Amino acid sequence: MDVSVDLGLDDTRITAAWMLGSFLVVFLVTRGITRLIRSGKGPFRDTSIGGVHVHHLVHGIVLMLVAGAGEFLYRPEGAWQVVLAVAFGAGAALTLDEFALWLHLEDVYWSDRGRLSVDAVLVVAAVGALLVLGANPFGAASEDNAPMVIAAAVITLAFAAVCAFKGKPIFAVLGVVLLPFAMVGAIRLAKPGSPWAKRRYREGSSKDVRARARFPEGRRTRWDAVVDAVGGVPR
Repeated sequence: MDVSVDLGLDDTRITAAWMLGSFLVVFLVTRGITRLIRSGKGPFRDTSIGGVHVHHLVHGIVLMLVAGAGEFLYRPEGAWQVVLAVAFGAGAALTLDEFALWLHLEDVYWSDRGRLSVDAVLVVAAVGALLVLGANPFGAASEDNAPMVIAAAVITLAFAAVCAFKGKPIFAVLGVVLLPFAMVGAIRLAKPGSPWAKRRYREGSSKDVRARARFPEGRRTRWDAVVDAVGGVPR
């Protein structure tokens, strides 16, 4: 795999930079507002319509739909391409900030399970930064090697996805660029409480016991400190 970084700039990477910048700014602003709402400070309040709490992922989905439709239908260039990139990045931030809600189909924003949303955002941000820098984990595509490139991308992303569902976001990020990291993370035990463990490790089974012994409750890592600093401490 070609994981070299090209320091030259082209239109694609400039657009990606705008998208990533929008993604990061909107995510940080959103987290700041939600933390103010949680503490009861400032003028911000949850949005409700007819007694139904409208989550901000709804606004994110709308933004991504509009930006996606605009890109596919009109293929704009110049300033309008930047506008659509910024809109898509903002929509992705609003949507991924509630990634845990997609997974659990309940409001777990401030719970331990809600930390998965911050994991997802940090993983996407890291991958986006690699792409802006010009990292190409799948090699150069051409008509001759396109099937191999597609196959490599599918395999790599599949292993990275397993890592993410096993509660190993760092392995997922590194695995997108270096497949062995994703393979190691996917093969090893899932962390207790991760989506993978909840669905595949029956309580009291040998894998459940081994996972809890390897990752005891209350164990803290540097990644946990980063997630707390960015997303807030769960209640």
